[in-house]
Amino acid sequence: CAASRQAACAAGCIPVPWLCDGEQQCPDGTDEQCEQAGECCFVSSVCGTKKVQCPGTHHCIPHWELCDRHQDCEDGWDEEGCPQQPCLPGQWQCRNRVCIMAEWKCNGIDDCGDSSDEDVCAPCTPGMVRCDEGKCILESLMCDDKDDCLDGTDEPSTCGELHALLAAAHLCGARGRGPMELSCLLSPFAVVCSARVDIRSGDLYWLAFLHLSCSRTHVLCRDGTGCVAQEYLCDGEKDCADGSDEDGCAQICNTPGQPAPCQSHEYPCGLGSCLNASLVCNGRQDCADGSDEGGNCSVPCHRSCTHLCYPSPQGPRCWCGPGYRLAEDGLSCMDIDECTEWGKGACSQMCLNAPGSYSCGCLPGYLLEPDGHVCKLTGPEPKLLVALQSEVLSYGLRSGHEEVVLATDKDRIVFSIDYDLVERKVFWMDLATESIRWQDLNSGKKGTLVKGVRSDCIAVDWLGRNLYWTDGAAGQVLATRLGAAWQGIPEYTVVMDGDLDQPHSLVLQPLAGLMYWSEVGSHARLMEASMDGSRRHVLLAQGLGWPTALALDLPTQRIFWLDEKLGSVGSAHLDGSSVKVLKLRWVRSPFAAAVCEGQLYWSERKTWSVQQVDKASGKNRTVLLKRQGQPHGLQVPTWGTPNTNGCAKSNGGCAQLCLPNP
Repeated sequence: CAASRQAACAAGCIPVPWLCDGEQQCPDGTDEQCEQAGECCFVSSVCGTKKVQCPGTHHCIPHWELCDRHQDCEDGWDEEGCPQQPCLPGQWQCRNRVCIMAEWKCNGIDDCGDSSDEDVCAPCTPGMVRCDEGKCILESLMCDDKDDCLDGTDEPSTCGELHALLAAAHLCGARGRGPMELSCLLSPFAVVCSARVDIRSGDLYWLAFLHLSCSRTHVLCRDGTGCVAQEYLCDGEKDCADGSDEDGCAQICNTPGQPAPCQSHEYPCGLGSCLNASLVCNGRQDCADGSDEGGNCSVPCHRSCTHLCYPSPQGPRCWCGPGYRLAEDGLSCMDIDECTEWGKGACSQMCLNAPGSYSCGCLPGYLLEPDGHVCKLTGPEPKLLVALQSEVLSYGLRSGHEEVVLATDKDRIVFSIDYDLVERKVFWMDLATESIRWQDLNSGKKGTLVKGVRSDCIAVDWLGRNLYWTDGAAGQVLATRLGAAWQGIPEYTVVMDGDLDQPHSLVLQPLAGLMYWSEVGSHARLMEASMDGSRRHVLLAQGLGWPTALALDLPTQRIFWLDEKLGSVGSAHLDGSSVKVLKLRWVRSPFAAAVCEGQLYWSERKTWSVQQVDKASGKNRTVLLKRQGQPHGLQVPTWGTPNTNGCAKSNGGCAQLCLPNP
């Protein structure tokens, strides 16, 4: 085991901070064999090199975690007596000395971690309510069919219920009085009766109804305690605490709450259920109300049905086989286009409709799984590269195997990263030296690409042989050659300048010569442009708060983003259409994201973890990595379809920098 970072365990090695932490990590429990004083019997009382010991414990932390504005010792000793560090312009310093963006203060979210950014907030003035995004609006603007809050929280799906609650509050005599119990409200609003409401306080008033406010893409659970995405209705999993999202699913189709028409080979029973047509008029009551028997069951079938005819209490009926639906004439059958009607629920990549059926296909480099729907990458196991403190880890997405592929000086932080598929080089932003550096994974050779730069995100054009980065403070996107060598003079060009409102995350599509980036200034938006900076246009400008992490999913031609302010995962087609947003409570402080096959991966700075969810549904969340240290950049190196862009051959004929234009 690494003496300074790990402790011996019967089954291998574990990080030192895991010793005596109350959770058994060793199969034999030796990591939790502690003495009366609460110390582990086998832990050395002296920390390794470049480590410090939390007083009264055997918990060792790296020296660079002292005064890093994050409590690493349980009693906070590592953050005591630290010099005050001023925040950057545009930032606000929390009580725990953490710096956050100034506009995050009083946004209704604990961004500091100690609630100090929300404790100082004054309530909305009487007659006003607070949006989830933080600003106050007039109470009269709620439920007026206009989005007065940028996030739309003034127009929840339960506006009718809110009006009923306000009316009931008047009946209770609540208007103009202090805190009181709304005990007179009846079902279906009984859950509100236990809430304390201060009508005179906008904040308290809004919070009283918070659990009844679902966005338009979500549905309220019956007990009023939560909201679930519409995609989660009738998916076989109980997402509401009371399971109401799975109730009555036999009668629910694409529109929640609406009775679904039975398929063409089914008979509609009187109570809303559907019965296979072969069971109708068979002399037995198969419908609960007996509506499948009697009547005109004895009338023989003499209709000119395209497929089959069956007797029914209403007389002979035509019916169609699976994959077809009955036409309006009641005789002929029409094919169901599953690829169009089911969307991505039919196939993970390519869908081919056929009469009465459909089939799935995969792009080059992928193989169709035995289920006939999901495509998996062929070749070597896909790896997730993770920037973790001063190291870059390689994580096997199928085996879970971890390997350190890059290590820098311990006092430096590997920030944003990207990977060059051609030369197997990892590039990263080094904030300490304000430089972009690289390392060859074959030879281990390291170098500096450019100095004097500061960026939240870098991106490699492995085809055109360039590297791009964003400079949020300057409002620029810049680029340099991958083969450039630092010779004391910066060699890069400004690709875009002006009219960029704090560009942040950046992703490239080298095969198409396009780039996409997020802007997190006064008006958040997603942008697209050619990789030479031309043909710039807005991809999405609505429903965004703080899109800090972008990822491209080229097989499905979609762009994904994680929104730190709204706590959500969103995606859209690369032309800006087909927008889908899911609010996920575990999205708190995302830094970078990546998509591979059916999964979305992202790094969380507040919880020091790398997590994954199903990219389509947001379900099946898994914590892949959780370490002592903040994760930052993420990448899944995968080849695209063999192709070229204008700069790939002979540098496009340029003497210096060549920027692709599709």
